[in-house]
Amino acid sequence: MRLTLLVGTMTGTAQLVAQELELAWDDGELQVETLLMDKLEPSVFADREAAYLICTSTYGQGDVPDNAKALYEALCSRKPDLAGVRYGVFGLGDRTYAETYNFGGKRFDEILGELGAQRIGERVQHDASSGVLPEEMAEQWGAGWLALAKEAIAVST
Repeated sequence: MRLTLLVGTMTGTAQLVAQELELAWDDGELQVETLLMDKLEPSVFADREAAYLICTSTYGQGDVPDNAKALYEALCSRKPDLAGVRYGVFGLGDRTYAETYNFGGKRFDEILGELGAQRIGERVQHDASSGVLPEEMAEQWGAGWLALAKEAIAVST
């Protein structure tokens, strides 16, 4: 099975989460690739036999991070058919910004769903003010999500 982690980050925290997940998941059977969203095109979702995990923070007034803007805007404007794509979302945010809490992950979740992709599991919303490190939360959550992803891939192939 192939799994691609797509990282949207401003300060590197989402990248740390993705690296932690890659270390935990890349066991020889599972091929894990982590890509920063810089300069990615919607064609990154071309492999319908893979699963994708969006790992993104929220920036500014509920925006996706700067390095994720081009991909997000291309998805919104080009509207590619993503039927057959399976994905998950691990969002990072801070609940003290209640009106825009975790909107980076929410925005990707909404556009991918609108384009026909199927989400695996629930969208995760890490809260920076919770006192729990995002990579610790990801590690705890990751095994369950990975099992769901493997099941989703097996059903569709």
